[in-house]
Amino acid sequence: MKKYEYFEVTADIGLKAYGKDINEAFENAGLAIFNIISDTDDVDATKEISFEVTSEDDVSLLYDYLEELLFYHEVEFMLFSQFHVEVGDGYSLKATIRGEEINWDKHERKTEIKAITFHEMYVKRNGHVELQAIVDL
Repeated sequence: MKKYEYFEVTADIGLKAYGKDINEAFENAGLAIFNIISDTDDVDATKEISFEVTSEDDVSLLYDYLEELLFYHEVEFMLFSQFHVEVGDGYSLKATIRGEEINWDKHERKTEIKAITFHEMYVKRNGHVELQAIVDL
């Protein structure tokens, strides 16, 4: 099963992430986000950040998780390449993300993500999990 794929949206980019369970699908969504920004193969997992998110439903949890990833990217000036997510009961998750500070001499500069949108976002569970999100570039 592929981890993620992209699809075109006017002035934006959409992504679909897949997983055998919700945890893996969220992890692959994180990887997809950071491969829009840079090449995650060039990002060493030398620093670790952990956080928790609680939301009111699956879609809101996905949105809040992706927003949190962008927050740490912008505030800590970091790129991330490893994602560990544990989705719990009651639409909550615990995440540990690993990466390093941005060094544009080392890291490929691809596309800046301005925001995550709710537009056409979904979480489908049927034997495996498929997530979809659109990011504003």
